[in-house]
Amino acid sequence: MVCISWLGATAFCQWLSSREPGFTYRLPTEAEFEYATRAGTSTARYWGDDWSADLANSGRGGATRMVGSYKANPWGLYDILGNCWEWCNDWCDVDYYSSSPVKDPQGPSSGTYRMIRGGGWLSSEPARVTVRSAYRNAEAPDRSGNFLGFRIARNSNE
Repeated sequence: MVCISWLGATAFCQWLSSREPGFTYRLPTEAEFEYATRAGTSTARYWGDDWSADLANSGRGGATRMVGSYKANPWGLYDILGNCWEWCNDWCDVDYYSSSPVKDPQGPSSGTYRMIRGGGWLSSEPARVTVRSAYRNAEAPDRSGNFLGFRIARNSNE
């Protein structure tokens, strides 16, 4: 889903959680998003270190692409890099990871902007720079646009 703010994405997660007892839906943390993006790899992108416009949306045509337009990562996740920026639950703190827990960091407890990951088709920098597993960006939580989207994480309540 695109054209949604962080506020709208979290409201959707709350709504979905209320509709499916036994599960809680939420936005992933930055750490979870990067882990899922890397899919067991250690390169800049799950397909390697080299940039390839054939493997991710680099803004050609000025819009997001249909889900599945590009090859899935090794864990079967489609369009996790390059199609749209995806909201994460974390507040923005550029220095957070210098003092965060090494295992499963949950992000800062407060801030002004929320983190977005994945590198989208719309960016002020070239896609070869932003479309990589470790690239971080931020937006105001009430901002929406055709370059902002989200995917959800599901927790079992059992």
